[in-house]
Amino acid sequence: MNTDRRAALFDVDGTLVDTTYLHAVTWWEAFRQSGHRVPMADIHRAVGMGADHLIGHLLGPERDRDVDAAVSAAHKTLYAEYWPRLAPFDGAADLLRAVAGRGWTVVLASSASAAELNAMRTALDAEDALTAVTGADDVESSKPAPDLVQQALAEAGTEPGNAVFVGDTVWDMKAGARAGVACVGVLSGGHCRQDLLDAGAREVHDGPGALLARLESSLLK
Repeated sequence: MNTDRRAALFDVDGTLVDTTYLHAVTWWEAFRQSGHRVPMADIHRAVGMGADHLIGHLLGPERDRDVDAAVSAAHKTLYAEYWPRLAPFDGAADLLRAVAGRGWTVVLASSASAAELNAMRTALDAEDALTAVTGADDVESSKPAPDLVQQALAEAGTEPGNAVFVGDTVWDMKAGARAGVACVGVLSGGHCRQDLLDAGAREVHDGPGALLARLESSLLK
């Protein structure tokens, strides 16, 4: 392990690619198909968790767990309809390339499954900036558990103190903080600035384009 290597870890959903509200709508419909009425606002606040946490978070521990697989499968099917139309945020790909160009090892750390992550990577079109990619299929527990961030650190070959994690949700900030990594929040996923700060963000920017514009005064300078 190169303890001097600097790693920039990035969430993807809602951070680099504009997917948060697509997830909210498709989770809402997936729950409805299984007979559950879950308020859209509650779903939006839970987006960023992996399905292994999100369903229980929204339906509670006393739910009929036999429906979990059906809800998750329905969400995957509904969300996959949007894959050909996914779009990155302005400046997202340029941000990754700028960070890589400054000598950072860039790793994606997403709670998405491999198939969903591949769809977002296609939309993002910044493979030349990436050193590694890790997703929900690579770990036992997704965000807000620290597993994904820890796996991304292992892929980067560095220590938590030499890394920065960029994400858009409180779950990203909590996962990064639990892994001992400094966190940068972006508002592109619809979470408010104060919530991100309270969850552990050291700084918050309006979106990836805004972070790119302020790169030299950020934790990624």
